[in-house]
Amino acid sequence: MTAHRATLRAGARAARSAGAKAAPRPQPIRQTAAPHEPLAFAGPFEKEAARQLADSQLRLNLARASALIARKTAAASSELPDWQQLRRAGSSIRLQALHHLDEHLLALEASVAHAGGVVHWARDGEEACAIVTRIVEAHDVREVIKAKSITTEEIGLNEALSAAGISAFETDLAQLIVQLAKERPSHILVPALHKSAAQIRDLLIRTLPQADQSLSEDPHQLVQLVRAHLRPRLLHTKVAITGVNFAAADTGTLALVESEGNGRMCLTMPEVLICVMGIEKVIPRFHDLEVLLQLLPRSSTAERMNPYTSLWSGLTDAEGPSEMHLILLDNGRTNVLADEVGRQALACIKCSACLNVCPVYSRVGGHAYGSVHPGPIGAILTPMLTGMQGTSSLPYASTLCGACYQVCPVKIDIPRVLLHLRSVDVEGKRGATGASRLGERAAMRGTALLFSHRRAYELSQRLGRLLLRLIPRGRHLRRPALIARWSTSRDLPVPPHQSFRDWWQSQSGDQSRQERSRR
Repeated sequence: MTAHRATLRAGARAARSAGAKAAPRPQPIRQTAAPHEPLAFAGPFEKEAARQLADSQLRLNLARASALIARKTAAASSELPDWQQLRRAGSSIRLQALHHLDEHLLALEASVAHAGGVVHWARDGEEACAIVTRIVEAHDVREVIKAKSITTEEIGLNEALSAAGISAFETDLAQLIVQLAKERPSHILVPALHKSAAQIRDLLIRTLPQADQSLSEDPHQLVQLVRAHLRPRLLHTKVAITGVNFAAADTGTLALVESEGNGRMCLTMPEVLICVMGIEKVIPRFHDLEVLLQLLPRSSTAERMNPYTSLWSGLTDAEGPSEMHLILLDNGRTNVLADEVGRQALACIKCSACLNVCPVYSRVGGHAYGSVHPGPIGAILTPMLTGMQGTSSLPYASTLCGACYQVCPVKIDIPRVLLHLRSVDVEGKRGATGASRLGERAAMRGTALLFSHRRAYELSQRLGRLLLRLIPRGRHLRRPALIARWSTSRDLPVPPHQSFRDWWQSQSGDQSRQERSRR
């Protein structure tokens, strides 16, 4: 990645000397040891998963919602006869953008600056939060409105603004529910997927002054209450913060897709617009949106087109904000880019299709992953963004069934990356000297020796069948320790009466005897 950083430095200097419009001096992306702390917020997956599995209401909510979304998205994608060609085209666009990320980012910076926007470069979440805070404070306001953004959740922006005495109000319905509950999102597309209508009703009664006990669980009534709560802020707040789905490098056009209209209001009503974007969201050309805006809605909300697709390029005198800031965030992404196998995770367009078909996610939910990036994509992205320490259990949070790869609209091979990260985890622990590591190495060497000698292998089979018959079926084997973790969630198989080798020999013997009897 040294060459990558050098290219960015040279390109940034060339852009400034060529007369790019005045803006805070951009700083080249550099590798970071670890991103801002809010990216990961819980303990190891296995502990969190066990806790979530104990919540029967959660499991019911997840099963219903994820199955429904999965069925609808499958039906929506099947309407297009060229769906597989679209997937290949989308994958090509996203991977090409990553392969030339430095060039596209500098082109985007120049295009946005030319259209009147101000571009900021943030190495990590802390720096991005500081930039946003300075912009808000410069306009002497104490409140901001926000459209749903995974990136701002990743850097803990709401908490950083609160520490500076600034209140951030979420305007997306599900994101507001999560904010009022003081929780983290559990799903990329539907942050409050883990809550039922009854739970949402009770929450609104507790937290919104407009609500009373007459409020029902009817979704229409709940939405009307939230709309009345949010509308004054949407109309009168001076500063808005949004995320970005895509950014076209050639025109400086930013894209935001949503289903409620709150994002459109955040883009058009306030005087100041702040857009926070991960550097991987850049695409080379404006016309690449032709492919991506077909893939995203069908894979996320099962719609042919998002109800609100907003595209904006800088500022105009006639309408909209009078000031626009674009913050380009690294926060560990260049670390991911350095991984030849894992970098494809940055091609993700945040559709959540992989979550909806994952048998693990549908049972434990998003909070078990301990990150703002849940599900299969989070199981590969979070360890690469933060490092394996503290997240090494996530690559094992999968059955490797491959359903995520089959539905991914940009063909991210998540199972391959999961296996890659498991090998990284094992290699990272190879130098350990603990008893468990020594025992594992001894077991592997003994197995290799056993498999290399036929008679020893056949003898071990006979002994193994005898030992297994002594163990009761239907119980977890707690000892020996070498297989205790394996048997925690699996029953040992019933041993066959004879091995294939024994069966083959018996069949050969019977055939020989029959031939002799014919003679």
